[in-house]
Amino acid sequence: MSNQDGDTALCCSPLMRVPLTAGQSAELARVFKAIGEPVRLRLLSLIASHAGGEACVCDLTGPFDLSGPTISHHLKVLREAGVIEGERRGTWIYYRVRPETLRAVSMVLLPADAEAVTA
Repeated sequence: MSNQDGDTALCCSPLMRVPLTAGQSAELARVFKAIGEPVRLRLLSLIASHAGGEACVCDLTGPFDLSGPTISHHLKVLREAGVIEGERRGTWIYYRVRPETLRAVSMVLLPADAEAVTA
């Protein structure tokens, strides 16, 4: 392959990190599928932006025109994908984002050469 000046360009660049395994791809695809739905993405945003980094389920139902069971279903999907975790306190469950999951997702989206800049 050559550019307009006739110089030969490299067709392949060396790998800067190890590509995902099949298992890692399947796990990350589950996370992407969970956060790829608008209600769940908004729930994730609400939890992440809440004071103290956690939100009571009672704070998460008001912004939506959805029933409580529907919100609970979306929270369950996020929880099962490892995006959030919950802790029961009395009658309420408090949710917080799992930063290690979001870090793994963000690292996959960064180009390999960006890692050297952000590290």
